[in-house]
Amino acid sequence: MKPGPRRSLSQADIVAAAFGILEAQGFGAVSVRRVAAAVGLTPAAMYTYFPSKAALLRAMVEQLLSTTDLAAASDDDRPWRDRVHALAAALRSRLAEHAGAIVLVTSGPLDGAHALALNEVLIAGFVREGMPDAEGAHAAHAVRSYVLGAALLDAGTAAAAGDGSHEPGVPLWSDAAGFPRSAATGDVSSGDAGFRFGLDRLLDGLERRVPVLE
Repeated sequence: MKPGPRRSLSQADIVAAAFGILEAQGFGAVSVRRVAAAVGLTPAAMYTYFPSKAALLRAMVEQLLSTTDLAAASDDDRPWRDRVHALAAALRSRLAEHAGAIVLVTSGPLDGAHALALNEVLIAGFVREGMPDAEGAHAAHAVRSYVLGAALLDAGTAAAAGDGSHEPGVPLWSDAAGFPRSAATGDVSSGDAGFRFGLDRLLDGLERRVPVLE
């Protein structure tokens, strides 16, 4: 079927409507049909703006990452660790702003312009500290993987707190005595302090790969 003429809508309008559905109903509810209905289009007309659902999701990821602040991470006058921490914290914070964001960013390859800009900043920082390009790329991947993993755990905690299915700090297991170390430490690894601790230990290991950083 030949796509119909464009209406007075922009791709940004459609992406905004898709985020509205994501927030209200979750990732599984984001479909071409539902988004089209939200903006007053037929599903066929939606393909005038986005050729597939995958293209719409990638546009949503790009929108999400477009407001991640890369300035602090690009400031060569700041210590290397501070730059990585600033970027990691900004990305984690951005993912926490939208329910379902972590599922969204893992729904396809992170190869849009804003995703690549984030990766480029990370690689450039590692290379400036003495890593070869290939190792810098591996290091950047490790940092991104850590942030996405932490954001996934954050999302699970937030979802449980939001629906009342789990009280923070109260273990789900019935026999806490069978897990003494877990019971004693509780959720010590959660929150901002736990996030910074884990990132610092990751960076400790990466530093050992480059003598010039020591």
